[in-house]
Amino acid sequence: VQLVESGGGSVRPGDSLRLSCQVSGFTLNDFAIGWFRQAPGKEREGVSCISEADGGSTYYSPTVEGRFTTSSVAVKNTVYLQMDNLKPEDTAVYYCASLPRFGSMCPALQYDDRSHWGKGTQVTVAS
Repeated sequence: VQLVESGGGSVRPGDSLRLSCQVSGFTLNDFAIGWFRQAPGKEREGVSCISEADGGSTYYSPTVEGRFTTSSVAVKNTVYLQMDNLKPEDTAVYYCASLPRFGSMCPALQYDDRSHWGKGTQVTVAS
């Protein structure tokens, strides 16, 4: 099982970025995929989640809802996080992780010891 994030970078407030999470060793129908982020000195927090098995349901943190959109392309085994109107407080390392495809963890943007993680990609928003 492997997850690889890409697409991070340094941008200005108001700009957009699209992150990708390429998964291997399983399909997007086997697990939900969550996006999490961790800023320096802060705890890791949930950003979004998508569950293909659960009808493509998507969930977002209130801090990003309306600005971020998660989607997936099953044939590419890839999940995306489109981030628009970025703010300095969005600066963090962004990770994707596998979550149970059904149940409460995806809607709650929570992970546990069973989650598989990528190594993360840095997003910096500064003027």
